[in-house]
Amino acid sequence: MFETWGRSWQLVKASWAVLQSDKELLWFPVISGIVTIIISAVMLIPSIAVSITLFTTGANEGVSEVVGFVGLFIFYLVTYTISIYFNTALIGAAMIRLDGGDPTMSDGFQLANARISKIIGFAAISATVGIIIRLLQERGGLLGGIVSWLGGVAWNIATFLVIPVFVAQDVGPIEAIQNSTSLLKKTWGEQITGNFSIGGIFIIFYILLIVVGIALASLVGAATESVAAVVTVIAVMVFAFIVLAVIQGALNGIYQAAIYRFATTGTTPDNFDVDLIRNSFKEKRKRG
Repeated sequence: MFETWGRSWQLVKASWAVLQSDKELLWFPVISGIVTIIISAVMLIPSIAVSITLFTTGANEGVSEVVGFVGLFIFYLVTYTISIYFNTALIGAAMIRLDGGDPTMSDGFQLANARISKIIGFAAISATVGIIIRLLQERGGLLGGIVSWLGGVAWNIATFLVIPVFVAQDVGPIEAIQNSTSLLKKTWGEQITGNFSIGGIFIIFYILLIVVGIALASLVGAATESVAAVVTVIAVMVFAFIVLAVIQGALNGIYQAAIYRFATTGTTPDNFDVDLIRNSFKEKRKRG
């Protein structure tokens, strides 16, 4: 376990070294987050209106449920489109950097704009998968929860290289999913699972931030007896969470670009050790 965490930390450092060369990459998750919040807030208004209408007209439970899932699908479709669009721009710029270029934000957006129809198609597929997983969670009981979790993990692995495939090969969403799965199988084997990731390290950062935030808020509250001081500490902690999330998003994009380069060429960027990338996935143990 400690070896896995050590490799994850090395992965964070290698991705961070690339990010230091192109700090503009941080703007992609920043803008993505802002746009997502704004669009989600705008979509909340008609959602509330529909809910009130259904309640006042006495719509039966079945109709309300169907309307609810249609609304959820639309929400998934819109937010996934935003996320995939900005990730495409981020990974496109990161791939230019890993190939020795000096990308600008404009380069990333040009790549994403050229693939907008494919991005929307992949977002629609992802939204459909999201709805299916949600249904399994809500209707399937314990078994449904297990199946939905396993399905979610399998989907995340199968589509891990979809965006780099979009950037490099400019194919449709179905073919991109097929190519992503094929590249992972060819490079790491038929039955693979994630071995370590950037996310694992950031979970530790988030937990530490929560612990520090609670401790500071308690100390400041006891020392000053000021609600404003406690609120200020909480605001600083929230801002720190946002900064961490932005950095994580940028590092994840760089990592995906590096994985794609290794899967297609067998080489790694200068900051990434070959074994580090090779061990990003591992074959599942077969049952005896």
